[in-house]
Amino acid sequence: MIQFRRLVASALIVSTASFSLPMPAYAGMVSTGTALAAAERDRVASVLSRADVRAQLEAFGVNPTEVKARLAALTDDEAAQLARQIDSLPAGADGGATLLGIAIIVVAVLIITDLLGVTHIFPFIKPIR
Repeated sequence: MIQFRRLVASALIVSTASFSLPMPAYAGMVSTGTALAAAERDRVASVLSRADVRAQLEAFGVNPTEVKARLAALTDDEAAQLARQIDSLPAGADGGATLLGIAIIVVAVLIITDLLGVTHIFPFIKPIR
């Protein structure tokens, strides 16, 4: 048992010592233009990777691998222009339906809390208790 403890202690000492050794780090200067271009390209890629956008592109007969290849082939200026166009396009979601859904959920929660006797908002609802 003593030999096992020594073996475990030795292994712990070696692993702790190896983790504390400094690791080499490589750094370089990145220009602002390069960083912005990469951010714009990532933004376009994230929009194109959404499920609804992908489904619409497939409905138009566009292959998702082609989309990725063409996105990689864009220049920085083209990626920036596409990112600006994404900002100016309408959202495409129906705000009225979203508001109606939220209103229905709020009313349902209020009815349930009235039934449980926690609140008394609707006078026509009698608590369960």
